[in-house]
Amino acid sequence: MVKAITVRQLGGPEVLHFEDVNVGAPGEGEIRLRQSAVGVNFIDTYHRSGVYPVKPGPEGYFIPGMEGVGRVDAVGPGVTDLKVGDQVCYCNGPMGAYAEERLIPAAKVVKYPAQLEDEKVAGMMLRGLTVWYLVRALHELKAGETVLMHAAAGGVGLIFCQWARHIGATVIGTVGSEEKAKLARAAGCTHTVLYKSTDWVAKVRELTGGKGVAVAYDSVGKDTTMGSLDCLATRGLLVSFGNASGVAPAIEPGLLASKGSLFLTRPRLGDYVGQREEYVQASNELFDLVTKGIIKIDIGQSYGLAQAAHAHSDLESRTTTGSTILIV
Repeated sequence: MVKAITVRQLGGPEVLHFEDVNVGAPGEGEIRLRQSAVGVNFIDTYHRSGVYPVKPGPEGYFIPGMEGVGRVDAVGPGVTDLKVGDQVCYCNGPMGAYAEERLIPAAKVVKYPAQLEDEKVAGMMLRGLTVWYLVRALHELKAGETVLMHAAAGGVGLIFCQWARHIGATVIGTVGSEEKAKLARAAGCTHTVLYKSTDWVAKVRELTGGKGVAVAYDSVGKDTTMGSLDCLATRGLLVSFGNASGVAPAIEPGLLASKGSLFLTRPRLGDYVGQREEYVQASNELFDLVTKGIIKIDIGQSYGLAQAAHAHSDLESRTTTGSTILIV
C-alpha cells in the first residue's frame, strides 16, 4: 500500500488525513511516479476548503496537490519518451500530488536538469511557471516598467522579484513584516511597503510620483483588490491571480472606466501552459534561469507528508516565506 493525504469532506486543515491508498499499474499514456517531494500551494487550500470545487473519486475522496517531483517507476502502453528511472517533475495537474506514489499522464511531466535538487524543483515549478506567464505571456514585462507585487516575500513573490530584476523592471512589493521586507529586497524588490502599518496605496502613489504602476499583481484577493485598482496608472492592468485573504470582490466594468480605463484579468496557469509546447518552453526557461543562478529558490518551510495539515495551517496564516514543500 501507498501512503497519501486524502480529503473526504471539505473544510479546514483538519480534513486532511494520512492513510493507505491503492495505486495501480499505469494505463495508456501514463506513468507511475515514485515521488520524493511535493509542493504546497494556495490552490491546494482552495481545493480542500471548496473555494474551487473538486469532485471526489469513486473511493469517496480526492488527493490534493498539483506539483511534485520524483522518479519514473513504471511506464504504461504508448509511452515512448520516458523510461523507468527518469527524473521528472510536474505542476500542471492532474491533482493528486500528496502521495508517495501516483499515476500521471506522461504528457503532464517534464524532465529537469540533473544538477537541480529535488526539493528545490518541488518548490519552484508551480510558482516559477506562474511567474513565467505573469512576466512573459500574460504581460511581457519590460525594462523600466514599474509594477506592484503583493506578498513579495512569498513563494511566487520572491521568484517574481528576481525575474523582474533580471529584466530590469522596478518592483514595489507589499510585505507583512520587516523580516519579509529584507527577504524581498534581497530578491530584487526595489521598494517594500509594510501593508499592515502603512497606507500602502498612498505609498505606491508617492513612489511613482502620483502616476501609479503599469501592472498590479494581486494574489491576496479580498483585502487588496480595490486598493490595487487605485494603485494603477491610466490604462493600467490588474492581474488578480489568487485569494489568500478571501475571494476578490465583484467589479463593475464602469468602475474600471472611472479609474482610468483600466484592464482586469483573472488568469489560470493551465490556460498559459496547457499546450505541451508551452509547458516545455516555460519549464526550460525557468530551469535555465535557476541553473545559471539568476533565480534562486528559497525553500522557506518543509514538512513530512503526514504533516500536510500543519503546512496548510501555516500557509493560510500567511506567516510563511518562500516555498513550502512536503518531503515524501
